[in-house]
Amino acid sequence: MLYSQNNINTMEEINAFLSQTFYQNTLLDWAISFGIILGAVILAKITYWIIGRFVKKVTAKTKTSLDDLLVDKLEEPVVYAIAIIGFFWAFMRLSLGSPELDIEGHLLIGENGEAINHVQNFFSHAFTIIFTLNITWLVVRIVDAMITEYLMPIIERSESDLDDQLMPTIRKVFKLILWTFGIIIGLNNAGFDVAALIAGLGIGGLAFALAAKDTVQNIFGGIMIFLDKPFKPKDRIVINGIDGSVEEVGIRSTRIRTLAGRLVTIPNGQFNDNAIENVTNEPSRKVSTNLGLTYETSPDQMEKSMAYLREIVQSHDLTEEKVTIGFNSWGDFAMGILLIYYVKSGEDSLAVQTDINMAILRKFNDNGLEFAYPTQTIYKK
Repeated sequence: MLYSQNNINTMEEINAFLSQTFYQNTLLDWAISFGIILGAVILAKITYWIIGRFVKKVTAKTKTSLDDLLVDKLEEPVVYAIAIIGFFWAFMRLSLGSPELDIEGHLLIGENGEAINHVQNFFSHAFTIIFTLNITWLVVRIVDAMITEYLMPIIERSESDLDDQLMPTIRKVFKLILWTFGIIIGLNNAGFDVAALIAGLGIGGLAFALAAKDTVQNIFGGIMIFLDKPFKPKDRIVINGIDGSVEEVGIRSTRIRTLAGRLVTIPNGQFNDNAIENVTNEPSRKVSTNLGLTYETSPDQMEKSMAYLREIVQSHDLTEEKVTIGFNSWGDFAMGILLIYYVKSGEDSLAVQTDINMAILRKFNDNGLEFAYPTQTIYKK
């Protein structure tokens, strides 16, 4: 009997302890909410582990790669959704803050007949926006997976390069549109007057447009690049002294990898105001070489030297047939010969020049043709 009485006393003490109020909630309520949060986090971790350990292995055995892509895209949003729901449930079952009173001390009643509690409303609206953004994130990832699986292979098989340039920008714009709709829906569900907010943004639209003038110019510059197609990714171009290969064409800027290996980002607006030299699209690379022979060279030797030059250039497999050679100058210490030839498009022009120059050096040395160097002859009277 004494044992039972002690148990009853102990239970009463525990109940009395748990019934203590702490920030308008009993310790039992706080413990339950904490348990819900802990359970949601554990459930999210378990879900993440199950997906990575079992679901991905199952989808990897199927013939299609779409299910692998969808599981990978859905994994994080689903895990975060479980945690968000747990936090929302834990917080909303608590009494956070005090109901608002009017001047006479009466409770302020909202449209739903309940007392107005701004703290409770704040948490409710915050969780609504967060959950809506998480759903938007999930939708964006699903759409991106569909584009990657179905649309990208079609674009890669097409012969046009325009769609290859446009696709990265279209994906970014599409994601931006989805996120914009998600934010609007989230704000609207949270009780914000979205129409009034948009109208308010319209009032400051003129000031914003003036501030964003350069950005708008760059966007139109990007559109003109897609329409005029002065270059495409992987083309080598020269603009404002910057020489390099195009890595990415964006809606606002273009990234160029210079010959030194550095990445340069150029606003697209500059392409409207400056000349663009597309090196990749040149039909052939022009090479001009000036040679100087000594004044001891005879006319016959000069004619032979020009014939040797023409033979060397035309016998090279990587040069065009057109060759220009001329005895063009009487220098201070040499007779000048101008040699112009063209390296075929896409070939290593420096390697071709090296081959031809080495052939010239050997041919001229073998035939006794001397190259001139700066000399002076002084006569002493």
